[in-house]
Amino acid sequence: MANPQKRSPTIRALVQIDNLQPKFAAYNGATVQGSIPLAGDTILIGELAPGNEVFSLIDVALKASRVESTSQIVEREFGFFILRSPSNAEVTAAREAILAEIGQSMSDRLKPAIESTQIITSVEPYQAQLLNKWRKGTLLVPGRTLGIVECAPAAYIAIAANEAEKAADIDIVEVRAVGRFGRLFITGSEDSVKTAIEAAAVAVNGIEGKAAD
Repeated sequence: MANPQKRSPTIRALVQIDNLQPKFAAYNGATVQGSIPLAGDTILIGELAPGNEVFSLIDVALKASRVESTSQIVEREFGFFILRSPSNAEVTAAREAILAEIGQSMSDRLKPAIESTQIITSVEPYQAQLLNKWRKGTLLVPGRTLGIVECAPAAYIAIAANEAEKAADIDIVEVRAVGRFGRLFITGSEDSVKTAIEAAAVAVNGIEGKAAD
């Protein structure tokens, strides 16, 4: 029986982040499945549809470069991966191998958009406790300021987190990069959270790509 024709996957997100920031690196180290990224590393984050494409494409990337696999997830709709290396050149080689395998370029990825931002000052103790039940990063202390960024596609929230930390003295409460929308939760002083959210939005909105259908 002939194999069904393979369709070209949709690159929902593909972003290379160099100079991984210390807090975001530590957050990833506590949450990833595989090789732990360190501060200063370069990572490649991708989100694909259909989701099963991640398995063969990670195989291609690992064989074409000296990167290590950090995460490989297939959820309800999409596939998600993170590759890492201390060498930016090796991550670039992995990225180019993936693109060559599917016959696409960076211009074929979807352009992300910020869906919403929120700044909540003087967080109430009961809300802080509820958020602390499921956070994987720093504890949210009552009375501090909470900032939330939401974007689509979800994987682009990673660059929002890294750029937020570069721009201001904030702590990372939670990063959710899988699913339909990505969400970043940060805490700090009101001024630092505001600065961080502005930097995150600039980073996400500055990524080139094609409009979603």
